[in-house]
Amino acid sequence: MAGKWINQGFDHWSFKYAVFLAFLLAGTAWLTSAARAETAKCTAQAEMSAADRSSLGESAARILTAVQGQDYATLQGVLLTAESGDWNSIKGEAERAAVVTEGGQIKLRNLYMVDNSAAKATADTQVFCSNASGTLTVTITLRSLPTGIYAVILADSIGGKMAGQVGLILAVENGMWKLGGISAHEGMIDGHDGVWYWSHARDLAKSENPFAAAFTYDLASYLLVPVTYISSPNLEKLAQEQSQSLAAIKPALSFPYTLTDGPRTWKVTAMRLDPSLHHADIAIYYESLGTTDPASARTEAVAVMNALLKAQPALRANFHGFWAYALNNGKPGFAIELPMSEIPH
Repeated sequence: MAGKWINQGFDHWSFKYAVFLAFLLAGTAWLTSAARAETAKCTAQAEMSAADRSSLGESAARILTAVQGQDYATLQGVLLTAESGDWNSIKGEAERAAVVTEGGQIKLRNLYMVDNSAAKATADTQVFCSNASGTLTVTITLRSLPTGIYAVILADSIGGKMAGQVGLILAVENGMWKLGGISAHEGMIDGHDGVWYWSHARDLAKSENPFAAAFTYDLASYLLVPVTYISSPNLEKLAQEQSQSLAAIKPALSFPYTLTDGPRTWKVTAMRLDPSLHHADIAIYYESLGTTDPASARTEAVAVMNALLKAQPALRANFHGFWAYALNNGKPGFAIELPMSEIPH
């Protein structure tokens, strides 16, 4: 459903030219030797002319309405010529964006315009955008950026179940703003946002539940860092806190991790957060006993999940479920996802 469009304030995102956004305190930003910040200029929303702000905002609103309404004809109609061969991946991300913004009111978070028209050739480019007070500087790094004028658009789905976050990259082509890329991410999972999971991770670390604490910190980071190339003082604080909180219990998190259930023993080679179904799931990778029968493979996977919950009972109360991935001599085999409610006690 389309919503009303309201400008707010904020920062981040990316597309094929790999836009890297890092939120840094004023004075702490750095510039790589390969970057060409001297030829590119960044203009934050508050500093744009009224005409530029209106044109960019209207173009963003039209594209985001098409994304949320899955109007792919409109999206293809505003696609950059250079991105026409990448339509399938852009469509896939638009489909994801429609899911994570469902039921919400889309609000523009912020607009940034990058003028790279003075560049003599395609090059890695880094520019800095400061807010009106100069207290926060957004660093935008664009890899292999052609000459031209670009924009980074950030938006949120307010009131939706997943509080989806959407980013667009636009570029001027034939005097019009055209779509270069879309990025989408949940802002909430299982009813909670990243700040809630951050606070909860602190409590779990204090109660010495290493696995539950570690993956809850990961979940907080996942929600607060929609793309992996974002940094900020607050997010750096989260990473530092996670490292310090888990330092004392790190040995318990080492792999391979041995699970035993009666006469059976498995080696868990890795675990990671897996929010692919928009839930707080944990993926378990384990060395299988080698069964190839589907029913037996499922029985084994459930046994591994059950054994892990016996060893780490706090996981049951703090996560939605498990993905179990069987490995045979390191090669992937059977895989299954089950919510905690379907895993026997």
